[in-house]
Amino acid sequence: MKIYHSLDEFIPGENVVLTCGMFDGVHKGHMKILDRLKLISNETGGESHLLTYWPHPRLIIDPDFHIQLLTTFEEKADVLSKIGIDHLISVPFTKEFSNMSPGNYIKKVLVEKIGTKTIVIGYDHRFGKNREGGLKELESNSRKYGFNVVEIPRQEIDDKVVSSTMIRKNLSDGNIHIGNEYLGRPYKIYGKVIEGNKLGREIGFPTANIHITNPTKLIPADGAYAVRVILENDRRDGMINIGYRPTVNGTHRSIEVNIFGFDQEIYNQNISIEFIKLIRTEIKFKGIDALKSQLLMDKEKAMSILNKMK
Repeated sequence: MKIYHSLDEFIPGENVVLTCGMFDGVHKGHMKILDRLKLISNETGGESHLLTYWPHPRLIIDPDFHIQLLTTFEEKADVLSKIGIDHLISVPFTKEFSNMSPGNYIKKVLVEKIGTKTIVIGYDHRFGKNREGGLKELESNSRKYGFNVVEIPRQEIDDKVVSSTMIRKNLSDGNIHIGNEYLGRPYKIYGKVIEGNKLGREIGFPTANIHITNPTKLIPADGAYAVRVILENDRRDGMINIGYRPTVNGTHRSIEVNIFGFDQEIYNQNISIEFIKLIRTEIKFKGIDALKSQLLMDKEKAMSILNKMK
């Protein structure tokens, strides 16, 4: 997949089949649009193109609005590449861009910059200043500029009412299994291993402390989870704890993963975590011995969950 970080980097091909949007999470609802995009590209001898925006438009239009994303741009690009999208065009979203009228967006972006021949959109796609543009504006301009419009109807996309907002809500509530179901894959976070206080090692559960560099990335609810851990090309089972560690009077939210059967120094290495299922919410125990006993039970439960999936 070719990636362009601005419209100026992109050179249109002869048969551009395009869809547009944030596609945060690239979930099952999005896949209905992307599958049609690829199908039309194959049928017409064209190539599939996805136009997206970075940062998220809400962060520019309403700076006080707090949003946590299911995918960073890099994560989204990785998923789109794996499913076979040919071109990913990222437009820097600015105040000036947000004030573009629907007509100018169609003319200057879709036609002049991208050379769109077919545009594939979901029933609720909006664009332009104040989100005033939609299917009506695209269809009224399609003959003038010589492109086709393909709409994916609501009943085809929303057979289970899948939305990025709904997935965020479930992950934030600890309902990882529901979020994963609607994503169509395990929810994943990426980070770097940093040094911790080594308490886990002292009680027989060495952990890798994870720093998430992107502040907009959604971190699931506090608690213990069964997870899969990816270090370079090494994939292992484990359990992770997210929270403030009240038993040891923790002062900040931390993310610590215990990788089963693994006890190597991996400071400063990149790490990926796939969340499989919530084991329990965060609890304050009476002391270290009680915490250790619970961790033994957590590990047994996590191993049972993960083994059933093999």
